[in-house]
Amino acid sequence: MIPNKFSLMPGSITRFFLLLIVVLLVSLGVMVQSAVNAWLKDRSYQIVDITRAMHKRVDTWRYATWQIYDNIAASPSAPEGANLQETRLRQDVYYLEKPRRKTEALIFGSHDSSTLEMTQRISTYLDTLWGAETVPWSMYYLNGQDNSMILISTLPLKDLSSGFKESSVGTIVDSRRAEMLQQANALDERESFSPLRRLAWQNGLYFTLRTTFNQPGHLATVVAFDLPINDLIPPGMPLESFRLEQDNSQATLSGTDKETPDSVTINFNSSRIEIASPLSSTSLRLVWEVPFGTLMMDTLQNILLPLLLNLGLLALALFGYTTFRNQPAPRAQETPGGNNKELHMLRALNEEIVSLLPLGLLVHDQETNRTVISNKIADHLLPHLNLQNITSMADQHQGVIQATVNNELYEIRQFRSQVASRTQIFIIRDQDREILVNKKLKQAQRLYEKNQQGRVAFMHHMGEALSAPVKQLAEQATALHTQESLALADQADRIVRLVDEIQLANQLEADNWKSHSSAFVIQDLIDEVVPEVLPVIKRKGLQLLINNQLPANEERHGDREALRKIVLMLLHYSVTTTQMGKITLEISAEEHEKERLLLRILDTGDGIHNAEIDNLHFPFLNDTTGDRFGKANGLTFWLCNQLARRLGGSLNIKSRQDLGTRYSLHVTMAAEPVDETEREEGLLDDVVAMVDVTSNEVRNVVVRQLEQWGATCITPDERLASQEFDIFLTDNPSNLTANGLLLSDDEDGVKRIGNGKFRVNFNISNAMQEAVLQLIEEQLAQEEVPESPLGGDENTQLHASGYYALFVDTVPDDVQRLYTESAAGDFASLALTAHRLKGVFAMLNLIPGKQLCETLEHHIRENDAPTIEKYISDIDAYVKSLL
Repeated sequence: MIPNKFSLMPGSITRFFLLLIVVLLVSLGVMVQSAVNAWLKDRSYQIVDITRAMHKRVDTWRYATWQIYDNIAASPSAPEGANLQETRLRQDVYYLEKPRRKTEALIFGSHDSSTLEMTQRISTYLDTLWGAETVPWSMYYLNGQDNSMILISTLPLKDLSSGFKESSVGTIVDSRRAEMLQQANALDERESFSPLRRLAWQNGLYFTLRTTFNQPGHLATVVAFDLPINDLIPPGMPLESFRLEQDNSQATLSGTDKETPDSVTINFNSSRIEIASPLSSTSLRLVWEVPFGTLMMDTLQNILLPLLLNLGLLALALFGYTTFRNQPAPRAQETPGGNNKELHMLRALNEEIVSLLPLGLLVHDQETNRTVISNKIADHLLPHLNLQNITSMADQHQGVIQATVNNELYEIRQFRSQVASRTQIFIIRDQDREILVNKKLKQAQRLYEKNQQGRVAFMHHMGEALSAPVKQLAEQATALHTQESLALADQADRIVRLVDEIQLANQLEADNWKSHSSAFVIQDLIDEVVPEVLPVIKRKGLQLLINNQLPANEERHGDREALRKIVLMLLHYSVTTTQMGKITLEISAEEHEKERLLLRILDTGDGIHNAEIDNLHFPFLNDTTGDRFGKANGLTFWLCNQLARRLGGSLNIKSRQDLGTRYSLHVTMAAEPVDETEREEGLLDDVVAMVDVTSNEVRNVVVRQLEQWGATCITPDERLASQEFDIFLTDNPSNLTANGLLLSDDEDGVKRIGNGKFRVNFNISNAMQEAVLQLIEEQLAQEEVPESPLGGDENTQLHASGYYALFVDTVPDDVQRLYTESAAGDFASLALTAHRLKGVFAMLNLIPGKQLCETLEHHIRENDAPTIEKYISDIDAYVKSLL
């Protein structure tokens, strides 16, 4: 029993090591989880501390805001107010001279002495509050009494405002005025906050607290403070990783809920971690975003030593497990009778192999004169063979002799055993049978070659015989000009193409096809292919998109007609297998081999079966997909693959059911060298094109074409206020209200649809060029200044009305407010401003301005942003013409 006990020990040790590995893995996971939780908890506490400090700062400056409005700004004028001095820095920009320089003050806009005295009082009050502060502080006061703007800051405003219109101070003041005016128009918003902002000249973050005070009979007064947060953020937390955003997930917490421990949320967003905490008494929350790698690095630094120790123990346990598991098994001789059983198995296997050999095998021991191994063929010939004579003759003829037994010829090969020196091995082959088999094989090969030649000749003569009658039938059907003849002509054209393809297949199979290489432009080839395939695409209601990514007018050297044939056949096949959707042809140069072209055809059909793709290797091998107009050509794949091989490339087809098919054509066509000194000037240099296209793919195609011709392209979203453009292109007929091009994929070329309006197929490059040039020519011919409905007397009428000064003070600000509200997407405020402007124009009997405002209101109700920007620009131009 002792050996049995020791035989069980390796299994017990293996299980012990396996248990140790599991324990080490669990401990490793627990250790990492604990470290991660500790890091997240520490960072959460820091975020909570920051939000509490920000809440205290917001409450403090809320109180200061009310103090400034109720007490400081509303205080009666002091007697010494007459000694106040101000310096004019720019037009409508004044600097307050004061003895204490902790804060400096600027006044923007026309104002009276009461505003100057109020500015002095507010600045003196803020001198006390900001006396010990080291970070920049700023306050903005939009006075509802005279619509002036007061800026008080600890920054050196006088120095920074030396170049006001070009400085960042001017930009900040303009944006603050726009924000405060927008809040003043909001009826239900008394207090608002801005997101986190960064100072342009300092590495500092701040956010703005804005408070609105309504005054009966006057405009609303808005007080805004820029509250810095640099001093609230602990070291080790980058400023750029913080942001303030609206917290819509919960209502604003009351004063008793400010210390809620569950006020921190942690979200794992892709490769980043977001730790957020709400800002009490506001609708905001502070978010700290940190990369996931930072968490991993900090965690590894904290647990590096125990982690290495755990990994070392894990490696040691794995080594012990593999060592004890791979111990050698007990030998066969330890089990009684095991050796005899194995020998019997090997002997039976040898006998089976020898009996299945198609040759005669004989092993003869000359020392004992006995046969060791033989099969049925050797046993049949053994009575007729003298092994002694055969051995002696084989030694004289390099081990090979021929013998005749019963008029049958045999070849005998003799080998000496390397294991037993007196043992001979004989291999016997039936020569007559092999000769007969070889004769049959040669005869079958000759018959196959004869059949191949006959089939090639048959197909060639059949194509020759069908070609002329079919072409005559197509010409006669086309000449009839009736509905039935058109359908007949279409079928005749299909037969003509099929006959041509059969003849081409015969040439390829007989190796009679010759390549004709020349230099050509790929885009010109595409412009020829699109009109040919367009009728069948329009018949099925499909969309065609040509995306040529090659440089304009780049020439390639190769067989142009072969490439055209391949593209045309694949497009016809794709149209047949696609019931709805679109077909895209993409052309580009391969990334690593610029002399090779990649043409991809992608459709949104139902896909084709793998058996149909096997037609690449042999024509009409399997049935093809069809539609209500007929079946796809079973010769297409084989022909395209053969032509692609002749062009030094290949054709790959991948298809997925219900998703579509992708045809990838690789061909070798080197680009012709381009002389940089002979580059011609662009066709559309200095031309600005407005591209208003809904589809991103169509927009990219059109923009690439126009930019290759030298034009500058803009979109309604990118267009600056009042920016001019030369030509207008759109794919929406309702947007083509003036001269421009209506882009389409089913037009045969260019078609005039109105005065200065053309419908053009964007897939055809030469058609696009023709349409753009015709549009520019008509615009140049019709370039004249339109007459006003009132005969040019609007300016005289405005001066005579007595409201010119009021018009100058109010209307330009309202026009600027239109731009601001349109950029912010505030359509409600935009509608109110447009309605107010319409009332002003109606009161002054300025009919063109009133009509423009009415049209603008209509487009605001439809939320049509591009058209809104256009009419705002028209109103701005009209107001400037009046002024």
